[in-house]
Amino acid sequence: MITFFNYFVKITGWLIQKIVFRTKIYYEDKKIQGRHIKKGGIIISNHTSVYDYACFLFAFFFNTLRYQMAEVLFKKKGLAWFLKCMGGIFVNRNSHDLSFLKKSRTILAKGGVVGIFPESRIPLEGESTPLPFKISVSILALQSDTKIIPIYTDGNYFTKKRARVIIGKPIYFKDHYKGELSEKENIEIFTELLRSKIISLRNLLNEKI
Repeated sequence: MITFFNYFVKITGWLIQKIVFRTKIYYEDKKIQGRHIKKGGIIISNHTSVYDYACFLFAFFFNTLRYQMAEVLFKKKGLAWFLKCMGGIFVNRNSHDLSFLKKSRTILAKGGVVGIFPESRIPLEGESTPLPFKISVSILALQSDTKIIPIYTDGNYFTKKRARVIIGKPIYFKDHYKGELSEKENIEIFTELLRSKIISLRNLLNEKI
């Protein structure tokens, strides 16, 4: 039902998104990672606005993206219903409830795609971006032993400019895990590595202008 609802939204919204986003997609290496995510994985990106989610839905048209979504988005009944139908994963940032990790692992185990904004919120004006990443993304990568696909978006939605997105090469936690360090240290180091990767994609995208 979730997959059907996603495709219904994508097909009916295709023309609108072509006008609103006009997304131009670049790749770090298209031969390694294109717009189709095979055998599941975790998508991470910087967070510029609520429209990032919509932009990525169409960028990865043939995948059903199950995004982790903050509790604030579920406060309005109509929007909450829509997000649940889209397969949104409820995350309460104000509690210690980690059930969202279990649900994410279940989706990944079935070959699905989980989307995460590791900054956990949209940056305020004047803040240095990307914001520090939350470690939950690294914990999920470690527990699920699946690939992470980094993405950077310039957030140019509803403007005369085209929105630009760059898709990076997959990253595996196991390739960076150091046995001489504790799990906590590995998680912290890998989390910073992911943030650095998003910054490097931003720099690479700027070079393509």
